Amino acid sequence: MARYKVGDIVNTHGIKGEVRVIATTDFPESRFVKGQVLFIDTTPAVKVEIATVRKHKQFILLSFVDYQNINLIEKFKGTSLSIDGEDLQELADDEYFYHEIVGLSVKDNDSGQTLGKVKEILQLPANDVWVIQREDDKDLLLPFIEQVVTEIDLNQGVAYVNVLEEWQVDEN
Repeated sequence: MARYKVGDIVNTHGIKGEVRVIATTDFPESRFVKGQVLFIDTTPAVKVEIATVRKHKQFILLSFVDYQNINLIEKFKGTSLSIDGEDLQELADDEYFYHEIVGLSVKDNDSGQTLGKVKEILQLPANDVWVIQREDDKDLLLPFIEQVVTEIDLNQGVAYVNVLEEWQVDEN
């Protein structure tokens, strides 16, 4: 079964086994709850159950059942947290998981030209921004808004976009 990343353990917090987590999920309120089973992405992965959850500044502080001591948890700094694929939320028809978008080919609606592939997605306050990796050029940043991303075809592995005129670079 595939696993999907929901957060990064960036550090420990205190001596009682808490870790500082930065959420990488759109559903932190349902992913990080007492009793939720997660996997710490080490080799091999470690299955853990959340014992406590609380917010602290921009972090989510978690502790895990049977790991409530800094000496047991410190080795997990810098790792990711994931869930089983069967635990994914149901989404509306026009919503997508990041793992479905990253890797898509991106084509310009007007020219039909392939611009590159989605390398990563940046979560910004106004909207998400796709980082498009181009073959022989700098990365292109495209806002994930209706005027730009017009169609996503997961079956074909393609996203169709409008490249706005103001993004065009005049070579003169």
